Amino acid sequence: MTNRGTTPGLVCAHHHLYSSLARGMPAPTATPSNFLGILENVWWRLDMALDLDMIEWSAKLGALEALEAGTTAIIDHHESPTVIEGSLSVIADAVNEIGVRINTCYGITDRHGIEGAALGLAENDRYLQEFSAPGDGMRKGMVGVHAAFTCSDESLAGAAALAEKHGVGVHIHVAEGPDDIGVEERIRELTRDNWMLVHGVHLPDDHGLRGTIVHNPRSNMNNSVGYANPARFSNPTALGTDGIGADMLGEFQLAYVKQRDHDVEASPDAAWSWLEGGWELFPEAKQDLVTWSYGTIEPWHIAFTPTIRAIDVDVNGEPALRDGVATRVDGEEIRAKAAEQAVRLHAALEV
Repeated sequence: MTNRGTTPGLVCAHHHLYSSLARGMPAPTATPSNFLGILENVWWRLDMALDLDMIEWSAKLGALEALEAGTTAIIDHHESPTVIEGSLSVIADAVNEIGVRINTCYGITDRHGIEGAALGLAENDRYLQEFSAPGDGMRKGMVGVHAAFTCSDESLAGAAALAEKHGVGVHIHVAEGPDDIGVEERIRELTRDNWMLVHGVHLPDDHGLRGTIVHNPRSNMNNSVGYANPARFSNPTALGTDGIGADMLGEFQLAYVKQRDHDVEASPDAAWSWLEGGWELFPEAKQDLVTWSYGTIEPWHIAFTPTIRAIDVDVNGEPALRDGVATRVDGEEIRAKAAEQAVRLHAALEV
């Protein structure tokens, strides 16, 4: 009989659930040569093409794949400028249907005018009011900000004020690329300890921002924005994927290798502490239970052991995965429906 190990459910601290439909999307008309070009020609185009059906099935697929990877809680950052109202509830319903916990928010931006930013704030407000009473930790929320360089000072202040109203933090992209250098000067006085500062690649060591740094090594490498080197910060640190899946053991392995590439004296312990940082952001996941195909679940083993799989997963005391198969939904149906929506999305992107 295979020796099996157990852990609490893992947390993906930064995820774009709609990215599940981006696989195989048509290439941009011109190859971007910098990060802003990637945003303008790939991700912002994708955002504009989304509708509620695409969002629903992408969220279901993303949550299913998270569950299969032993990730029981997703902290999501969403944008769909043409269908803002109600989008967060669609996401939360879809993820909960799989049996996965969700903390979502709408990333406000002034890219579509002050009216667009106001609609984004309104969606955060509406969604946060939906579950103002204490719940079971299956559905939570924050106030989202795309990135400060796409927002006015007034919009940033509005997001901070809304977060204070609801007693939650702000989930914001910070200094991911060179276009956001100097962001610390704009948001320093707004930040609080419950903020999520995602990326931080171009932050100075002594940035003075409050909140948790969320390190996304795979995404940063894919976008060629540089290495955040989160070990240099005094802030708490957690691991995310920025929408490139939700396999947090895989992200830990990459985070360790990337740190080792930067510092030959680095050990897996630092990256493991970042993985554990997710439990501080979504503590309810520590109540969940994952049985793994590998027996020794600790950093020096996991860093060098490929193809570890989740066998059984219990979320909120209920079975969600057994023998690697989701118990609450038909996984093949979800993959088929998501594939149909991906075809629609890719067709819209070709227009």
